[in-house]
Amino acid sequence: MGIPVLIMGKSGTGKSRSLKSCVGKDFGVIRVLNKPLPFRGKLSGNVCHDYQKIKAAIKSPQWPKSIVIDDAGYLITGQFMDGHNTTGKGNAVFSLYNQMADDFYRLIQAVSEAPEDRIVYIIMHEDTNEFGDIKPKTIGKLLDEKVCLEGMFTVVLRSVKGEKYAFITQSRDGAVSKAPDDMFPEVEIDNDLFYVDNVIREYYGIENPKNQKEEEKKDD
Repeated sequence: MGIPVLIMGKSGTGKSRSLKSCVGKDFGVIRVLNKPLPFRGKLSGNVCHDYQKIKAAIKSPQWPKSIVIDDAGYLITGQFMDGHNTTGKGNAVFSLYNQMADDFYRLIQAVSEAPEDRIVYIIMHEDTNEFGDIKPKTIGKLLDEKVCLEGMFTVVLRSVKGEKYAFITQSRDGAVSKAPDDMFPEVEIDNDLFYVDNVIREYYGIENPKNQKEEEKKDD
């Protein structure tokens, strides 16, 4: 069983930036939007917004042990933009929202069918609901009210930018950030996905030998 991790935050708070420490490591990136990453260096992966292909990559032993789905919320946005003008009204619109919720829900569920040493990071924008809760941004209320998207993750990190870029690991300021109490040393940690990956792997006993070898080479 793989481990899904949700990373959410406003635009410009360092969600994609956190990947720069993963260059040269055993990471694969699926970019839903065809835009460059905000740092130098390359990461293996591709541009894809097809649910079936993304789920196949998540389950494939050929992909790196850590997979990032960048801008994952645009899977929902793209599906909505492609379908809302041709769907019609009434039950057809309701069916579109049902399909959007079902497809995204099953994408996250697909992580449970991934190799047991795989971590899949789902990167999304955040939104604030009418109660002031800060949650992952979706379209419509079906995912929010019926699924509770963040409830499908044990680890939810919120990216923030104050004096520096950081991740918040526990609930704060109305956000749904969370992690096991003893996983991270502080509520606020560095905006560094490679560090996060190593901490989660050590916590669950699923270290990645490939990344350890790369670190040893760098030290030499």
